[in-house]
Amino acid sequence: MQLIDTHCHLYLPDFKDDLSDVLLRAESQGVNKFYLPCIDSSVINDMLTLEQAYPEKCFSMAGLHPCSVNSNFQQELSQIRDFSTKISFPAVGEIGLDFYWSTEFMHEQYQAFEMQMQWALEEKLPIVIHTRNAMKETIDFVKPFSNRGLRGIFHCFGGSYEEAAKIIDMGFLLGIGGVLTYKKSGLDQTLSKIGIEHIVLETDAPYLTPVPYRGKRNESSYIKIIAQKLAEIKQVTLEEVAAITTANAENIFGK
Repeated sequence: MQLIDTHCHLYLPDFKDDLSDVLLRAESQGVNKFYLPCIDSSVINDMLTLEQAYPEKCFSMAGLHPCSVNSNFQQELSQIRDFSTKISFPAVGEIGLDFYWSTEFMHEQYQAFEMQMQWALEEKLPIVIHTRNAMKETIDFVKPFSNRGLRGIFHCFGGSYEEAAKIIDMGFLLGIGGVLTYKKSGLDQTLSKIGIEHIVLETDAPYLTPVPYRGKRNESSYIKIIAQKLAEIKQVTLEEVAAITTANAENIFGK
């Protein structure tokens, strides 16, 4: 059985003391690939260092997180594009809209998002979307690009069935993580109506740790917990969930 963590920040300081153990634990649970979304230029060196240390397992993305967008976002994007010429990235991410913490740079978030979606189209790459308190705005903004062939993942999806249906209709996948195990999330009811062929698995480590480890640091080995929960909801085997979600991830990122 093979699983893929399509979204984890293993390059962050949270893992500096025991990263090799984290990877071994993940591999013991069948997790053999780790996709690393970028946040901003400050993490690129650490991210690429990790990929160089584990070139067959860890894969860096290029992108500017919406929470890192401010008045100098064009300079940030320029640095990220420069790095993208030195390595073959599987995706542009994580990018999107986040109006949870602040709307001060809302206009700049839209600009950065649009520029990066255009970049992804030009490079024929998928995108990995972060959206918080902005689901409708994000779907509406992505729609014209999806009509031009852009594809990708709505990372950390926790929305309604109606929102999921719109995302799927655009040809995008739902990134499902630890939130699925939270009793009050309601995500289990949404996913009961969604085919596994529209889902990839992720941890967002070190964040959004699934039950029963909620409150502790998240890590990629816990993706099996998420897979087991999805299998329970869909009333299929864990092996079937692993096979389908892994194929979905390989299809969107490339093997």
